[in-house]
Amino acid sequence: MRSPSWSRPRPPLLLLLLSPWPVWAQVSATASPSGSAGAPDCPEVCTCVPGGLASCSALSLSAVPAGLSLRLRALLLDHNRVRALPPGAFAGAGGLQRLDLRENGLHSVHVRAFWGLGALQLLDLSANQLEALAPGTFAPLRALRNLSLAGNRLVSLEPAALGALPLLRSLSLQDNELAALAPGLLGRLPALDALHLRGNPWGCGCALRPLCAWLRRHPLPASETETLLCVWPGRLTLSPLTAFSDAAFSHCAQPLALRDLAVVYAVGPASFLVSLAACLVLGSGLTACRARRRRRRRTAALRPPRPPDLNPDPDPHGSASPADPGSPAAAAQA
Repeated sequence: MRSPSWSRPRPPLLLLLLSPWPVWAQVSATASPSGSAGAPDCPEVCTCVPGGLASCSALSLSAVPAGLSLRLRALLLDHNRVRALPPGAFAGAGGLQRLDLRENGLHSVHVRAFWGLGALQLLDLSANQLEALAPGTFAPLRALRNLSLAGNRLVSLEPAALGALPLLRSLSLQDNELAALAPGLLGRLPALDALHLRGNPWGCGCALRPLCAWLRRHPLPASETETLLCVWPGRLTLSPLTAFSDAAFSHCAQPLALRDLAVVYAVGPASFLVSLAACLVLGSGLTACRARRRRRRRTAALRPPRPPDLNPDPDPHGSASPADPGSPAAAAQA
């Protein structure tokens, strides 16, 4: 009689999909290597359990394993050595819903690394070495609900990097190098209600205005807000982010509204074209005047010299010149 492949009853599929990462790791450890590794829907180096979970944790992998299946629902790649994610790193895993890439020393994510993962709901990139994210990195992840970038080296996070994530509810940014959040970043996340920010060197200034406005509309738990402090430039004093009202930023320049931006974009090119046309007209006029002057000088230089006048002008003082002896006037005088 063949021995069973499982040492304990299989957990329900729903429990696997809803349980946190540590529980998933424990469940994956109960799978029998002979019954899961090397299966058609499982990467060869990983351990898989029914329900679409592949555990590839702590295997010293330097790249995403090959052989990812469309049936895969969760992929654990934490505690490996995946330093970079190339384009199409998860090709074939279009049904993936959870992806764990914690503690890989990851420092580079190609803008097309997550292409094809339209069903992904949870992405954990925490405890890596990311310093920047290219625009459009997370744009394909329209179903994403939970994103962790905690414990990296992010100095800035632009709205174009996240893109529009309409279902994102939780964003973890703690323990980075962020001094402010770019305007418009949080405005593109309409479903966001959990934001983890502690452990960043926030700078007290006008750049903090969008974040403070969001915090007033979405109060965080006291355990989170108590650690949200900013430092004043040139000082050693700290202030809580929740202490800043909108009036505290009255001296700051107001960002342009969408209507104003539309006017600028519409009038700007038109005014440039008008200015360019005026410059062309003035330049053409000046060039024509100079050409006319050159032609006059050239014509004067080519004109023959004027013959001398045989009748000299009378005395400028009005005295009459001596009469010609043969003239009638001289005869009359005689």
